[in-house]
Amino acid sequence: MARIARKKRSVFVRDDFEDLSDYDQVGRALRNIVKAGRLVRLGYGVYAKTKKSAVTGDLVPVAPLPVLAREALTRLGIKTSPSRLEKDYNAGKTTQVPAGRLIGVKGRVNRKIGYGGAYVTYESAS
Repeated sequence: MARIARKKRSVFVRDDFEDLSDYDQVGRALRNIVKAGRLVRLGYGVYAKTKKSAVTGDLVPVAPLPVLAREALTRLGIKTSPSRLEKDYNAGKTTQVPAGRLIGVKGRVNRKIGYGGAYVTYESAS
């Protein structure tokens, strides 16, 4: 818990804690921290810090899902880029604001990243 509180980043992967103990024990500790409400699980081995929502009072991640997903993919060594929809919007080709749940990735990604039933999708970026 102290290590999580000290770090400025929002996303943690299981490898951040490998120096503390073995794989299984780190997994159990992270599961307990999720139950305590200090972290939320975004995907397999990927966790994010939480805060109390000003609107509902529930625990929510400290940043929006697209921001957390991009940070998680970067932490996992996957290169990201703006999606086709973001490029079109930024170039002025459309006035439709992209929702941000579509992320351009270089290479192949076989991970589900999200929480609360909302997940990001990926498109191949050149």
